[in-house]
Amino acid sequence: MSQKTCFVIAPIGEAESETRKRSDQVLKHVICPAASACGYKAIRADQISEPGMITSQVIQHIVDDQLVIADLTDRNPNVFYELAIRHAIRKPLVQLIRKGEQIPFDVAGTRTIHVDHRDLDSVEEAKKEIASQISALEKDSTKLETPISVSLDLQMLRQSDNPEQRSLADVLSVVSELRSSVASIEKRLESPDALMSPQMMAELKERRDIRSHRSRAAMMELRHMVHEVHELLLEDKARPPKAKESQKEMLMRIEHLLMALDRDF
Repeated sequence: MSQKTCFVIAPIGEAESETRKRSDQVLKHVICPAASACGYKAIRADQISEPGMITSQVIQHIVDDQLVIADLTDRNPNVFYELAIRHAIRKPLVQLIRKGEQIPFDVAGTRTIHVDHRDLDSVEEAKKEIASQISALEKDSTKLETPISVSLDLQMLRQSDNPEQRSLADVLSVVSELRSSVASIEKRLESPDALMSPQMMAELKERRDIRSHRSRAAMMELRHMVHEVHELLLEDKARPPKAKESQKEMLMRIEHLLMALDRDF
């Protein structure tokens, strides 16, 4: 059986650049092994050897190849241009991104694999997930949904002569808006600056600084009094009443300081 082709959409960058080094390592250690295990030969745009216009050849691969794996790392414009073509034709596709990077809002609804190519455990996990997604797509590729395919499906339902299908389009539209709202909220929660104004952030920082300063001062005073109490305890048991009263007073102050520290922390 001939080996199937998996076209890799990825930020390539200039030779010797950090982008190229990472792309090469992800291709070699993550994508190629996972694709090969599923019976696919992975090929990237810079590895196309046939004569002809490279852009046309890339588009041909995106349209014709049985599988596409897209690396969304660094939000490269060419990657998203090519990804949109694959989304439009709704053919088997796997998305991945560098671990720690936020998935762009427009494609956040599509399942995306996070990978740190410098972490061997992350690499192994990503390879397993790629293989799992390929297997699921091979069993039933009709379950694949993309932002473009969903929009087209909604448009067809809205134009239907069947009232039930038009109602379904309204329901799906509301669900889509809810998903977008949730994704937007999650994005804002990842950045406190998006939730509070710079003035409010500055006020909170000032309060934290005040509490921190007060806590440090209380801690220094507490240490000093503990030292004094220790000195008193080392004195002769037959202390004059005044010394005993001083000890009680210091113990009370220590308790107050501890309560203040508890509030600050």
